[in-house]
Amino acid sequence: MKSRYWALIAVFFVQVFYGLTYTFAKDVISGGFIKPFGFILARIGGATLLFWIFSFLGPKEKIDKKDFKVFLFAAFFGVAANMLLFFKGLEYTTPIHASVIMITAPIIVLILSSFYLQEKITNIKILGIAFGFAGAAVLSIYGKSANPADNVLLGNIMVLLNAISYSIYIIVVKKLTSKYHPFTFIKWLFLFGFIMVIPFGYNEFTNIDYSSFTNYIWFCVVFVIVCATFGTYLLNPLGLKYLKASTVTVFIYMQPLIAGVFAIIMKTDSLTSIKLLASSLIFLGVYLVTKKPKALNA
Repeated sequence: MKSRYWALIAVFFVQVFYGLTYTFAKDVISGGFIKPFGFILARIGGATLLFWIFSFLGPKEKIDKKDFKVFLFAAFFGVAANMLLFFKGLEYTTPIHASVIMITAPIIVLILSSFYLQEKITNIKILGIAFGFAGAAVLSIYGKSANPADNVLLGNIMVLLNAISYSIYIIVVKKLTSKYHPFTFIKWLFLFGFIMVIPFGYNEFTNIDYSSFTNYIWFCVVFVIVCATFGTYLLNPLGLKYLKASTVTVFIYMQPLIAGVFAIIMKTDSLTSIKLLASSLIFLGVYLVTKKPKALNA
């Protein structure tokens, strides 16, 4: 019972860390302190260093040569493409837009599972998919930002591509998570991902002017690396170990709420009727997609 209690706390903090990251990352990028790809190189590089330093906490495991190909695919979709698209998209869109679109991930996973894992899609789930993508379309076409420099449509498309990339990663990674300890898996995943993002982020990273950083910007950067990357990838396996996958999935609904409230408090974003309508459609869509068939007689 105590293990379940700590697992729930762990999963809760994963969503808190992710939710706050939308505003912290947006402030760093929109303020011109670090460009998106340079920020990603710093984020993945810092997290990779931490994972390898603390890898002694896990067992010593040898990776099968045949699995390195899977590691490369997982690193590309789950670290490199995923994070590059997210931060670049966040440069153009708002924290609320990005966090709402990110919860379409369960819908995308369902669609991909139907192709690659031959999982059946029921009529009610098809309806959920329609609601979810209708919400994403409304948010992207009619949603606006208070910042005239933002390109909401482009940013939302990039965040959606990020969600697709992450969903592919979830499908690809299934074999690895059951075969290797999380520490073994994650340290190699991030090492490969770090190598992949070097060509994209090297110039932006080397041009960072650290003297321009305020205490708040330093805090944002450290938070994204330590809490939103290293911390979340450590806490998630703890939640999955003691909780059902469906229970963990429900916590993703908290992310837009946390991101939205914090963004409004920090005056990084604002709430509008379009955002509420789009959010409602996406929430309904994800609910229908993730609901057990038995409960819906479908």
